[in-house]
Amino acid sequence: QVQLVESGGGSVRPGGSLRLSCAASGFTTSAYNMGWGRQAPGREREMVASISAGVDYIEYADSVKGRFTISRDNGKKKLYLEMTSLKPEDTAMYYCQVRIGKNFWGQGTQVTVSS
Repeated sequence: QVQLVESGGGSVRPGGSLRLSCAASGFTTSAYNMGWGRQAPGREREMVASISAGVDYIEYADSVKGRFTISRDNGKKKLYLEMTSLKPEDTAMYYCQVRIGKNFWGQGTQVTVSS
């Protein structure tokens, strides 16, 4: 079955950096577009970055452009999100996502940005 396991979250000060990782299993990673979403308390989940299966198309939400970088290693079945210049408004649970007929999400990793 499809499994997505995120790691790398934590607490940082504004301006700090974090690198999130997602370990994928149960499907052929190289065949599917993947992405990262986030959900802050009281808000709807939003996609912040997506990357095509062949890494030929990458898209970012306006709120993270220039600060976040999505990447993938299909050989290792891993998805990454490099986050820099973090802001308090980036505080959220971050989820790895893949759509195979329907959306699959991991359990999430918490990112907290606070001084």
